Amino acid sequence: MELQHNSDMPLLGLYLKAGTSSNWTKLPPPLFSKAVIMLIDALRDDFVFGSKGVKYMPYTTYLMEKGASHSFVAKAEPPTVTMPRIKALMTGSLPGFVDVIRNLNSPALLEDNVIRQAKAAGKRIIFYGDETWVKLFPKHFVEYDGTTSFFVSDYTEVDNNVTRHLDRVLKRGDWDILILHYLGLDHIGHISGPNSPLIGHKLSEMDSILMKIHTSLLSKERETLSPNLLVLCGDHGMSETGSHGASSTEEVSTPLLLISSAFERRPGDIRHTKHVQQTDLAATLAIGLGLPIPKDSVGSLLFPVVEGKPMREQLRFLHLNTVQLSKLLQENVPSYEKVLNLQSRNVAHPSSGWSEVDHLLLLGTVGHVLSLGASSFVEEEHQTWYFLVNTLCLALSQETCRSYFLGDSCEPPRAFHVERHPEGAIVTLRESMGDEGAEPVSEGEGPSQPKTRRGHKQWAVLASPWLVLICCRLLRSLNQTGVQGAHRPDFGHWLTSSEHKVQLSGLAALSLLAIFMLVQRGCSTVSKAALALGLLGVFCYRAAIGNVLFPWQPDNKSITKGIIEARFVYVFVLGILFTGTKDLLKSQVIAADFKIKTIGLWEIYSGLVLLAALLLRPHNLPVLAFSLLIQTLMTKFIWKPLKHDAAEVTVMHYWFGQAFFYFQGNSNNIATIDVSAGFVGLDAYMEVPATLLTVFGTYVGPVLWASHLAHFLSSATSSGSALRCACFCYALICSVPVATYIILVTALRYHLFIWSVFSPKLLYEGMHLLITAALCALFTAMDQTGHTRMYMKTDTLS
Repeated sequence: MELQHNSDMPLLGLYLKAGTSSNWTKLPPPLFSKAVIMLIDALRDDFVFGSKGVKYMPYTTYLMEKGASHSFVAKAEPPTVTMPRIKALMTGSLPGFVDVIRNLNSPALLEDNVIRQAKAAGKRIIFYGDETWVKLFPKHFVEYDGTTSFFVSDYTEVDNNVTRHLDRVLKRGDWDILILHYLGLDHIGHISGPNSPLIGHKLSEMDSILMKIHTSLLSKERETLSPNLLVLCGDHGMSETGSHGASSTEEVSTPLLLISSAFERRPGDIRHTKHVQQTDLAATLAIGLGLPIPKDSVGSLLFPVVEGKPMREQLRFLHLNTVQLSKLLQENVPSYEKVLNLQSRNVAHPSSGWSEVDHLLLLGTVGHVLSLGASSFVEEEHQTWYFLVNTLCLALSQETCRSYFLGDSCEPPRAFHVERHPEGAIVTLRESMGDEGAEPVSEGEGPSQPKTRRGHKQWAVLASPWLVLICCRLLRSLNQTGVQGAHRPDFGHWLTSSEHKVQLSGLAALSLLAIFMLVQRGCSTVSKAALALGLLGVFCYRAAIGNVLFPWQPDNKSITKGIIEARFVYVFVLGILFTGTKDLLKSQVIAADFKIKTIGLWEIYSGLVLLAALLLRPHNLPVLAFSLLIQTLMTKFIWKPLKHDAAEVTVMHYWFGQAFFYFQGNSNNIATIDVSAGFVGLDAYMEVPATLLTVFGTYVGPVLWASHLAHFLSSATSSGSALRCACFCYALICSVPVATYIILVTALRYHLFIWSVFSPKLLYEGMHLLITAALCALFTAMDQTGHTRMYMKTDTLS
């Protein structure tokens, strides 16, 4: 084969061309006789390489500093959840973001991978640990024992179930690959975060297990005279809140430690930790075990593994990796580039009769939709909603000043209100002026009110937008979110530190008291008692799991899982929801007063509030209390006195629901999902309840504001037209962003941040749309029944 040297041709290309006509593409003999992969879920790099590793993992630290090993910091690409990371480790490829959903119920892995190649080569593989491996690689293990990965309250038995097999398996020699996946560290992170004292105990436990495995492998090497390989790695890291799924440094940085007598150090050999990609492990394992590199692997051979070999063998190993990558490049890179042009959306000019608030609601909603095309706006979307609700408060303040200070020179806003006569047969429209406040005129009461009472109410109306603005500003300081400011200190971190547990306990108790005072006003006597006992149970639950303290609680009180206390609260939640549903059905089936429907809606709303108080972490209880306070202020002093129509009230509810989604500490990163909310009160993993509780705990803000919207409109008028209008408007402003965003994501599918920014946001929007559809369907069905019953009664009277 004739080669013509060209200065533009890379040297690697010369190796590739020269090797295609030789036997270099044939597989070399394996470098290691046996391999043990010890994967510790959520093992962050600083847990091994930082101060925690020095303190709690002395044997591992010794191996890194003086032993026969190579250490790396392996970067995990988002999504940083277990199943996609296992795929990356074994295939060397980058999984799609849809694997975040598949993580809940993993299908069999169809891509080429190291496990499949090892089985095809006749190697015997044993696995113990996270059952995700068993689902991904069915019929690949000669022996296995899977443990569930979703019951995060268990961080002891889930690891003991793995370790109990070790002594027996290590004594045997009838296996080639042993895979161990430990889940306890990840579960501790979800429960109490990376600074929990439980982290140190778990790291010490893992260090002793590593020492046992390494000692056993060394003893076998004396018999076989061939080196073995021990791999210590993590699938992903752990954020400062204990979660994972996004792309922060703490979540994507994992340790990778390769231990083997083949890596023996010479005197004075100092080895520094290198930064590599997590996908590099697949190619390294394949070459180390004498297997073909998975065809879809984008990883590179970790060169320190073979640097002790002769130069010719090193080049052969690199050549194998190069041939595989060149084939992958030819199969996947198209010969053309697609250029997509996005046309800007023309915004129609609103009617000149609209108020400033109407203009703001329209422009703010459209502006938010358009902002979704920029990755920075998606990452920092909370800033958009904070800006919109703050601007809305200023606009409402201007509207209240105009209504109450300009007098006759500026006419107060008008609104048409639907009224029904007691007989239910006649429906009339009445145009009312906005200077009499929110309360209807009682029978026998004149149209005018005492000047003192009306003056006090006017000042309350004028002050309400500013009070709401202050509340929103305080909530912004509670939880830092997004990407740019996620690591800045906030009041939530201060509260959750162990030194301020007394302050957190007092704030939680005060918040629960405020929640009761704000919710009980619309409840029956029985529901008030149930609500009070339920909120007391919430505090008892948090005290049981060690988040807060009772005044009389001893410091040495043992921490439990709080299952009894949480189930105690669930009983009252179900009781309140049952009472509300009963009243709601009574108002639909029986020709009763429409006020029963309003009471039923408030009972359901109260039950959801109690459930939210149970699922939210104690430092987020002020978010729930402020949400109820703002709803009360807006209802009594804004929406009713200023006579806002159903569409305006609906958009405002949507805006505040979105803002409170971020006030809670959520973001468009998967890592901010509080998975532990799905296991409150559960002693075993149950997929449906855990999923529903997690979804509700994440979307507490939008759900509670949508529920409050249904109650507000039902209490404002007995006709269903307002509620039907609100359902249509709410569905519209939820679906338009999703539809637009799908188009934008399709157009930006080759964007650099498609996996780390745009795809997680698409999952959040999709779930929000499902929740909205369910709520709108419920309210529409409920209202349709009442609408049909009203007309049936009208026909009867006629």
